[in-house]
Amino acid sequence: MDFKKLTVLLIITVMIIAGCTDKAGETAGSGYPIQPVSFNKIKVTDNFWAPRIKTNHDVTIPIAIEQSTITGRIKNFEIAAGIAEGEFCSTYPFDDSDVFKIIEGASYSLQTFPDPEMEAKLDTLIAIIAAAQEEDGYLYTYRTIMGDDSHPWIGKRWKKTHILSHELYNLGHMYEAAVAHYQATGKRSFLDIAVKSANLVDEEIGWGKIETYPGHQEIEIGLTKLYLVTGEQKYLDLAKFFLDVRGPEGEEYSQSHMKVIDQREAVGHAVRAAYMYTGMADVAALTGDQDYVNAIGHIWKDIVHKKMYVTGGIGASGGNEGFGEPYHLPNMSAYCETCASIANVFWNHRMFLHHGESEYYDVLERTLYNALLSGVSLSGDRFFYPNVLESAGQHQRQAWFGCACCPSNISRFIPSVPGYIYAKTKKEIFVNLYLDNTAYIEMGDNDIELIQKTNYPWDGNIKVIVNPDVDVRFAIKLRIPGWARDVAIPGNLYSFMDKESGNKQLSVNGKEIDVSWTEGYATIKRKWAKGDIIKLTLPMPVRKVIADERVGADMDKFSIQRGPLMYCAEWPDNVDGHVLSLVFDPEKEMNIELTKDILNGAVLIKTYASQAKRTLENEIILGDSQQAILIPYHLWNNRGRGEMKVWLPYNR
Repeated sequence: MDFKKLTVLLIITVMIIAGCTDKAGETAGSGYPIQPVSFNKIKVTDNFWAPRIKTNHDVTIPIAIEQSTITGRIKNFEIAAGIAEGEFCSTYPFDDSDVFKIIEGASYSLQTFPDPEMEAKLDTLIAIIAAAQEEDGYLYTYRTIMGDDSHPWIGKRWKKTHILSHELYNLGHMYEAAVAHYQATGKRSFLDIAVKSANLVDEEIGWGKIETYPGHQEIEIGLTKLYLVTGEQKYLDLAKFFLDVRGPEGEEYSQSHMKVIDQREAVGHAVRAAYMYTGMADVAALTGDQDYVNAIGHIWKDIVHKKMYVTGGIGASGGNEGFGEPYHLPNMSAYCETCASIANVFWNHRMFLHHGESEYYDVLERTLYNALLSGVSLSGDRFFYPNVLESAGQHQRQAWFGCACCPSNISRFIPSVPGYIYAKTKKEIFVNLYLDNTAYIEMGDNDIELIQKTNYPWDGNIKVIVNPDVDVRFAIKLRIPGWARDVAIPGNLYSFMDKESGNKQLSVNGKEIDVSWTEGYATIKRKWAKGDIIKLTLPMPVRKVIADERVGADMDKFSIQRGPLMYCAEWPDNVDGHVLSLVFDPEKEMNIELTKDILNGAVLIKTYASQAKRTLENEIILGDSQQAILIPYHLWNNRGRGEMKVWLPYNR
């Protein structure tokens, strides 16, 4: 072994042994008027999310690490560090980002499942990353290994960041991961790498320096997180620079076609767009820039009212991996990238933190339980990149992808789900999602324990036990989902065929109470004592959803929703495995059935449909009515490939 390799390995060993441990960092207030309750203050105990979070820890994250080893993503850092030889050995110059996302997900997961073996793996990986970082802080393994102008996407340092180099995109994911690792372990090892990198970016890029922006947005989110944990104003200023320097000579594909504050419509690549809108929301919260808030408010309406799938997915076109024209929402060719759904959740969460209105959570919940969750199998080891709404059997989850952004993104998102349940102000607690959990929420000098008991999303019976340390007055705001208020989705893109949401019931300590209903919340203001019990009943009838008549792909069709879940017809449950030719009668009764041995105990919907056949005379005739079974959309393709459809044609 040569001297350089020996030196690098010695440095790595010292870093791992030393641990670079500090007291776990506390992130400063986010600047939002409403503050989220961190996922590490919440223990999820339900039968829906808890198993998925555990599977992510036991299966998805280890698989992601293994695949990153097999595909050379980790070896790229070793080569850049000088402890291995060869050329850049994975597919894409941005493959560093997958490793960063996996570290972020593993860091989140460690806070739920302490795991010395996984933590040790992260220590080793972070030490290798530190060795791969160039002396001045630059970190991008493709250029370090292959040099300038070594790829069509790669010029000299920072010269093609606005096109396809992904240098800044990679760093954004690194900054997010470094903050997560620091908060999870108290170790500064990765945070110090991130700080060194961000200092270099700030020295070389900005007003009067290199005036460039990321072709793929992400660094804006990472920089705001780095600012919150370090208090360094320059990181926030740099995040704002990367937004303000965009346009007007760029491309719609990367949302750089005009100044961000002047944008009013969602265009281009959906993941890039939603990451940018998320970054704008963060920077607005920390700087008070209302022009950002105004812009993303208009864009949100453009998406939700014209460009979003009934599953909450965004991105209709595979050509640009993004948005099409208004109301262009094809089903079999729907893109609905898993990463775009994750980004959509990020963005809608921030919109809620700005405004406190439940409509943002209506979108978040729809995306979370449908388009996003479809991206990973029940077993945690198979993934969708696009999430179509109709299939002739050509679609199948994969073990990995050459472009593996979606599996690594899933691995970091799933353990963070508990952080979307609650939010707070000085005098209010918002209960935004319903699932079995125990939460510990600080409100000023008081500690509040909240215990939720529910079988949501399978039924709408919810019990919340309130246990303050001392009797204290504050408000609890329970979200009443749009589907329970006869609102399929904000705006008129989708609506219910019938108005049958049922009677909601709310009581405290067994007594029904009069409450204030505003902005989609039931607000209960009172002095709370230990053991107080709230009971909320949200009826869950089967609902038929229709699309705006301008959505040509969904004409003469309806879809089925129950609670937050969209349903689909899939091949294993229907005669001869053919569902694409089924025609449904919306007047037929739809009955629910709770199963124990199908898809981990999902609630199914049973109804009737007829097979449509074309005669030799080119006429369409319908066969006899037969039983048809529908399953939750997010569970499709867990039993092999075959036909599936969300939108069900009906015979007028």
